[in-house]
Amino acid sequence: MTSKAATVEEYLAELPEERRVAIETIRQEILKNLPEGYEEGMQYGGIGYYVPHSIYPAGYHCDPKQALPFVGLASQKNHMAVYLFCIYCNPDATKKFIQEYQETGKKLDMGSSCVRFKKLENLPVELIGTTIAAIPVDEFIRSYEMAIPPSKRKKA
Repeated sequence: MTSKAATVEEYLAELPEERRVAIETIRQEILKNLPEGYEEGMQYGGIGYYVPHSIYPAGYHCDPKQALPFVGLASQKNHMAVYLFCIYCNPDATKKFIQEYQETGKKLDMGSSCVRFKKLENLPVELIGTTIAAIPVDEFIRSYEMAIPPSKRKKA
């Protein structure tokens, strides 16, 4: 469910307690492991971690007014989700993430880049942290640009 909250704090305050606890736990893991250069804020109606325009002026190819998304975190109608755009652009990182997730013994419910879960105990939170910690800004931009050729990018 897309939120109209203007800040992360407002977003968290809107959530039912059980979901707020889960989202805050994952948020703390992300913040603890977020490489230098990324910023946190509201993006696409959820909590976003992104490459700011000050580092990547071109922005997101689908909407150059938006900063380049790296990770998202949201409470949806029937589940919560971590959006790992950071591995979506890198097939090797995606394969590694899936393998490591499966090794935890937890059931993986994953779309192209989103990991859906209903309860916090169903998500290997530490894996989210180690996955994002391994992707510095310059490496992420490089893999993004390789995945999205200039002809597919809109002008700001």
